[in-house]
Amino acid sequence: MFIVEMQSITKRFGDLIANDHVNFELQKGEVHALLGENGAGKTTLMRILYGLYHPDSGVIKVKEQPVVIHSPKDAIHLGIGMVTQHFALVPPLTVAENVVLGYQNSFVLDQNQIEESVTEAARRFGLEINPKAIVRHLSVGQRQRVEILKALYRNAEILILDEPTAVLIPQEVEALFETLNRLKQEGLSVIFISHKLHEVTQITDRVTVLRDGKVVGTVNTADVTQKELAAMMVGRETFGVTRSKATSETAAQKPMLELINLCANDDKNLPVLKNISLTVFEGEILGIAGVGGNGQKELAETICGVRQPTAGSIRVDGRDVTGKSPSELTQSGLGRIPEDRHEGMVVHLSVTDNLVLEHLDEFTRNGVLDHKAIRQYASELIQKFQIKAKPNDITRTLSGGNMQKVLLARVLARQPKVIIAPQPTRGLDIGATDYVRQQLLEQRQRGAAILLISEDLDEILALSDRIAVIYEGEIVGTLPAAEATPERLGLLMSGAVKEH
Repeated sequence: MFIVEMQSITKRFGDLIANDHVNFELQKGEVHALLGENGAGKTTLMRILYGLYHPDSGVIKVKEQPVVIHSPKDAIHLGIGMVTQHFALVPPLTVAENVVLGYQNSFVLDQNQIEESVTEAARRFGLEINPKAIVRHLSVGQRQRVEILKALYRNAEILILDEPTAVLIPQEVEALFETLNRLKQEGLSVIFISHKLHEVTQITDRVTVLRDGKVVGTVNTADVTQKELAAMMVGRETFGVTRSKATSETAAQKPMLELINLCANDDKNLPVLKNISLTVFEGEILGIAGVGGNGQKELAETICGVRQPTAGSIRVDGRDVTGKSPSELTQSGLGRIPEDRHEGMVVHLSVTDNLVLEHLDEFTRNGVLDHKAIRQYASELIQKFQIKAKPNDITRTLSGGNMQKVLLARVLARQPKVIIAPQPTRGLDIGATDYVRQQLLEQRQRGAAILLISEDLDEILALSDRIAVIYEGEIVGTLPAAEATPERLGLLMSGAVKEH
């Protein structure tokens, strides 16, 4: 029996066709993956099912009955729940209060009654959580459990999970999958949106692949390999990058970036970095692993001169650069790939303007810009970095992957001695992710020292020569990549252990 049928769903946003006559069917008691690159139409399709968007045409059936879903309230009434990447919880409230919020009709809530009710629901669904706990004190994995419990408490029979493992440590991913398997056995149907192929093959029964808003095919998970799924997604079988032996393993190690007892405060002037000491050698990638919000953003900002340190020092190629401005750091050989593509460039300017934005003085003769030299330089970078754009194209019209290529071109063309790369592939599809990772490996090969800061543990393991783990602003362990396992890193990332 199909508990959900979406027939010939079409959705347009202006000239863009996000969903083009999409057919999708969900069986009762299955975990069904929606797979595809960014912009393939996965999230749009599920937002239609949850009532956040309305289709331009097509039919939706729930339990074999045609339905019209005007809003999430209609979806919840039909037994559909959705858990997004960014949780819709109220941090100062308790677990029980969050679960019943917007569901209980009474203006005056009996605290004991709702706690008993939520405790019973948590027990019934096998979701261990303290109903009296304040949500802001919970880990990310526990908050996700609250979101799932909230949906199930509202009698959801169909659960949509949008990139559910993006912010979880390995142990939390394992716990989530155990929960999903248990709920599946009780008849829950799950739609699992993800870009992590190994997770899709581990947890799902069937996979529907979307590409450019159309369905490429639906397959039984047991009958396909990850390479075959990748080929369906991007039209080619090969994906992923291969890291060769590090230069630093075969030659005398030369320290290029040194952080010595580095401390800094956050935007509220509270300590956020606590005595960070790290060394990145010539020709190596040092990966910084950690759950988001543990000081990664502030670490990159402090090294790059955007945030001033409160103590400690920073050295680039043996030279003390503590407290230097971003432009002075660039001149000293440090290159930074901005964490936010949109903040790293002026999107209303052309591709050419963004490529030379930080180096205009090099194209100035007697106070006048040499536009011919600028155009030639930009054309060379567009070709070298395979940017799918014309020099005069406005940057905001580019895809996320091509925006990232513009940033890479601007930074890497200078061949910096040290590269700071915070979240370099966040939000990119498989093809663009591969390209960025390959560029970092090529920079490593020429001898650059790279500090890779990423919340994607797969990325850290694939690219790093050594891995340091940050937890609550401290480095709690550093180990060779060859000795790192997801389980060992997960314990460090959760603060359960420290390794010196």
